[in-house]
Formats: sequence, C-alpha cells, structure tokens
Amino acid sequence: MSMENEKKMVEDDLFDEDSEDTQKDKYLTFQLGKEDYGIEIRHVTEIIGIQKITEVPDMPAFVKGVINLRGQVIPVMDVRTRFQMESREYDDRTCVIVVRINDSAIGLVVDTVNEVADIPEDSVAPPPMVSRGEGSRYLQGMGKIGNEVKILLNVNRLLHDEELSKITGAGN
Repeated sequence: MSMENEKKMVEDDLFDEDSEDTQKDKYLTFQLGKEDYGIEIRHVTEIIGIQKITEVPDMPAFVKGVINLRGQVIPVMDVRTRFQMESREYDDRTCVIVVRINDSAIGLVVDTVNEVADIPEDSVAPPPMVSRGEGSRYLQGMGKIGNEVKILLNVNRLLHDEELSKITGAGN
C-alpha cells in the first residue's frame, strides 16, 4: 500500500469522528525507531508528509524550524531529537503529525504513522516507575494491544510552557 493510501486511511479514521465521545480511547500510533508510540486522537488535527522546513535561529535543538501549512506558519519539533534518540534522514515515510497544544498548532516529525488504534482505559498501565528521568514526564502510560505495547505520550507535556511560548510566539 502506498504512503498516500496509508495516510488517507488514517485520516479517514481520524476525521470521521465529530464528537469527543467517539474519540475516547482512540490513539494515533506511530513509529520512532523500533518502538510504537501513541497519542490521543483528540489532539491530532492533521497528518502530512514531510515538507520543506524553514530553519529559525535561536530555537531549541529539537525544533527543526517552521512549515507553511496553507498559509499558517507552524513550528515543527523532531520527536527523535526531543527524546534524545539518534537522528535519521527524513524519507518518504516520514510524517508530520499536527497537534494542538494549549491552542497552538505544533508539527511533530515521526518516522512513520501506523494506524488509529482503540486502547481502552483498562488496557493502559501507568508508566514504569524506574523511568524517573526528564523523558518520563512525556509518558501518559503504556497501552497494551494483544501482545504489543505502545508507549502513550502526553502531548501537553512535550513542551514546557516557556518552550511553547518561545516557539509559538505566544505572549510576545
């Protein structure tokens, strides 16, 4: 299946749902390296292929720059860099997941988008207690689907307030 068809299927799953209730327990799953991650659908506004990123000086290292999405300038964060993972070249599977954080649109660069998955609350375990470092603050929980585990991210914690205001220009 082509990348376009995959994105279309995921977007159909995303945007069929109008009410908050039908989005409950639904996560957009994506890959970074060998691991599967998920974010709650309610935060996702759009999925796009990688496009030209304009670098902006004096931004945190994980902010790759901005993109122009239909006239709206959106900051783009490389999730690999944010998680201090080894960087990798962007390719035709690389996607930008556009999410809303505190009323600001932010693009999250991920290796590839997988699917929309149902992960009921009773299938979500708390994050491991051994993970107390800076990275653990991004975790919402561990979602169990069959024999697989998806690392569920708390989108609202991907950026500190001061980082968010710096990259979105809020408060300036």
